[in-house]
Amino acid sequence: MRSSAIGSPRPLSAHRHALVAPAVSGLRAQTARGKPRSTRRQTQAHERIARGKRFVLIASQFNQPITRSLVRGALETLRRAGASDRQIKMLWVPGAFELPVVAARIAAARPRPDAIIALGAILRGETSQYKVLAHAVAQGLSQVAVTAIVPVSFGVIVAETAAQARARAGGRLGNRGAEAAHAALAVLSLFRRMNHAPRTR
Repeated sequence: MRSSAIGSPRPLSAHRHALVAPAVSGLRAQTARGKPRSTRRQTQAHERIARGKRFVLIASQFNQPITRSLVRGALETLRRAGASDRQIKMLWVPGAFELPVVAARIAAARPRPDAIIALGAILRGETSQYKVLAHAVAQGLSQVAVTAIVPVSFGVIVAETAAQARARAGGRLGNRGAEAAHAALAVLSLFRRMNHAPRTR
């Protein structure tokens, strides 16, 4: 199976077959200046938790410049936590609406990933349909997580304008992709503590 660069997803016609590609090591996420203290504390808390774990990033091709920034944020967070590029798979989907069904397929695959991180940007159009879409995507991803018992992080920006989305994709309000990766790591850390917790009668 051929690899595809994270920053250059294939045309929609290429998605007739599953497109799962290793996260390209050449695409290094740049560390944002002025990183909030809370983000630094999260990174320190999750340091090395990702070692030996398998991650799958799924991202929407719509609003691609914004989504690419989310992917970079998620990748940087996972790498800082000890994940190697060989442990991170990348899958581009046509749009945000397809994120849940692709996440379900991934969660049912073997070997099963330790966490799935869904990334995208849903922006308001001339109508309020974007709210319906956002609700469907969030509900679908939540159902996958609960059914498969696999952490599925919601890294989808829902915004009124492109400016609002950019502010949350590496801008002044942080990076939703990095936040989603942190959430996945936090759940994995909790799972590990639960596995080692003494059983009560």
